[in-house]
Amino acid sequence: MSATQGDLASLSRYIFRAPRWYASVLFSLVVAALAGVIAFDSSYLLEDAWQGIFFIGVPTVAAAFLTTPVDRALGGQLTYNRSALLALACEIVVVALLIVAGVVAVLTPFGEQLVFDALVVALALVFALRLLVVLAVSRNSWSAVIPASLQTVSAGVLLFIYSGTMLYLEIGGPLLNSYFARPTRAPPELLYVVPQDFLLLAGMSALYAGVAYAFVRVIDQPWQRALGVSVLDFLRGFVGHLAEGTRELEDFFEEIGETAVVPVTVLAFRTPDGAEKARFVLPMVHPGPMGEIGGGDLPRRLAESADGLAFPPHATAGHDFNLVTEREVETLVDAAERAHENIEFGDRATPSVRAESGSASMVGQAFGDDAFLVSTFAPEFADDVEYAVGLAAAAEARTEGLDDVLLADAHNCNDGLEGEDLGHVVPGSERSFEMMGAAGEAAAELVNKRQSLPELGVAWTPTEWGPVDGIGPLGIRVAVLDVGGQTTAYVLIDGNNCDPGVRERLREAVSRVGEGDASAADGGVADANAPAIDEVEILTTDTHIVNTVESVNQVGGAVDVAELTDIVSGLVEDALDDRAPVEVGMASERADVTVFGNDRTETLASHANAMVAMGGALAVSVVLLAVAVSVLVLLLA
Repeated sequence: MSATQGDLASLSRYIFRAPRWYASVLFSLVVAALAGVIAFDSSYLLEDAWQGIFFIGVPTVAAAFLTTPVDRALGGQLTYNRSALLALACEIVVVALLIVAGVVAVLTPFGEQLVFDALVVALALVFALRLLVVLAVSRNSWSAVIPASLQTVSAGVLLFIYSGTMLYLEIGGPLLNSYFARPTRAPPELLYVVPQDFLLLAGMSALYAGVAYAFVRVIDQPWQRALGVSVLDFLRGFVGHLAEGTRELEDFFEEIGETAVVPVTVLAFRTPDGAEKARFVLPMVHPGPMGEIGGGDLPRRLAESADGLAFPPHATAGHDFNLVTEREVETLVDAAERAHENIEFGDRATPSVRAESGSASMVGQAFGDDAFLVSTFAPEFADDVEYAVGLAAAAEARTEGLDDVLLADAHNCNDGLEGEDLGHVVPGSERSFEMMGAAGEAAAELVNKRQSLPELGVAWTPTEWGPVDGIGPLGIRVAVLDVGGQTTAYVLIDGNNCDPGVRERLREAVSRVGEGDASAADGGVADANAPAIDEVEILTTDTHIVNTVESVNQVGGAVDVAELTDIVSGLVEDALDDRAPVEVGMASERADVTVFGNDRTETLASHANAMVAMGGALAVSVVLLAVAVSVLVLLLA
């Protein structure tokens, strides 16, 4: 994740889940009652509260319940929860403006007329705010005016009836007047309303709505030119996913996506009787962008498709290779199944080797003519390895005589989103050549290693931690390979990278597991100084299910590292006890999937961040202009 992408992800902190509609409606009635006590001056406190509920709360309730069916009838997607919350927010805007105007009226010579001028402005402003929200989270056409106007129209109708405006107009007979002219039943404060106020309300509502629509169109133009999509589609999906858990964001991503061909590699271990014991599955895509959107929950889905204990490590791919929809995951699962069916199992493997080139470190083992390699730059900080770099590194390993190569990015040391360089390994960088060099050196050493019968032990725990703690549903998984008396532990944590130092603490603890229990190779005599684990690497899945509301939620940020260390050490001990001879094989397939596409993620993130930065200043300017015009209109009215 780049700094730009991190800025975009961090915007999620402003999104919250809309409360249930009944909670918003109840709170709106309480606010209306309190406003009635402040605004009206009858003989009884309860009557003031009732008048507040009737004249302020009823338009809010009407908007809360009517907006959703009207919006959906016009093709929108506004939920009752969002509708009720929007109505409540607009009610608070009205009450706040009236209170401010009332205080100013008492302290200045403007008098009661200022309060009703403020009411007109407030109702027009409510219409504009609702229009902006309906456009943003439901639809982006002028028909949004209809559901957006409901709260203002409802309040206007009540004012029209209870202010006696029809009597001013001298229209209608006794029957019509009995229903549409009830000034005797209204508080005296409403009798100041005259027909001109409704003309003023209509004019100002049209003015504010035009300003709001123009603001949206100005913001939208860069998106249309660069991506061919509307910012409203993105905003609607972004808010819908985080606030309501909808899938609208996937529809937006699908519009900007591109088709890509990605390798899917499977490394499987089975017992001599044919039962699968463990499966490493690596599609070369990125498990993002966030939550369960696209491939955000890819590791869990891959794990569920395996018969044995599944290990889905992080591939060498960045955010440009995010899947656009969750449906694409099935394509990868199917490709993994095809690859698994094509595996030719054998009973030979090499001990592990570790090769280093610059800051790149590569640990790996060969299985027949195939190899499993794990790359890391720890203790230096690093994030995603770009797709092209991973392909080049795997190709470098194959030039040494290997066939299939499962190259995983350990993704195990990063400092979050701090600083200018976030550790991306991109084509042409020094790190890309270091990684290719390490892959080549590891492969050259592996092809010359003697192979023997492998033994595998596995263990796992879901842990008591959850996504909020930076740990996904796969928990912690350990595979220990024993080949020729050398043991290698692969620890896979279902998280998104590790805080600095976490990998080193875990490796140190694992290396001490079983000290004194290992046997010397020259005759089985116990060596008190020999560790049971000779080599270890820590990996994360890079699951983005832990990044729903936090752009940075790495392993070690929320969990107790000491407790994590104890759990990992215990699992390694269990895996050592679980060791048994296995057959092993590897195969690859290719899958056609739709991903974000080259540079799309960066373009999307940069436009969203620019919209936030420039949109705020533009919004302030527009509001000041609208206020100036409003004051001018009120002075001339």
